Amino acid sequence: MATPTEQNFLDYKKAEKKALEIMTAMKTSSPKTVDIELALLVAIFELHKGSLPAETIGAIVQGHLKQIIPHYAGKPPVGK
Repeated sequence: MATPTEQNFLDYKKAEKKALEIMTAMKTSSPKTVDIELALLVAIFELHKGSLPAETIGAIVQGHLKQIIPHYAGKPPVGK
């Protein structure tokens, strides 16, 4: 049986997998990366709509970016 921390990670990985599937599907909707980026950001704001002010949502996004940027830093772009 998974510990609560392990279960949280498994839940996260399941959500991450779904998000990547959605992103892949979105690539067929628009060839412009900026359209997909903005749509995904809007989805984050919609997730919290009515429960948090926009400034707080922005701070949450920035906090998450600070956590994941080191993971991707120094990795070559895909296909290089």
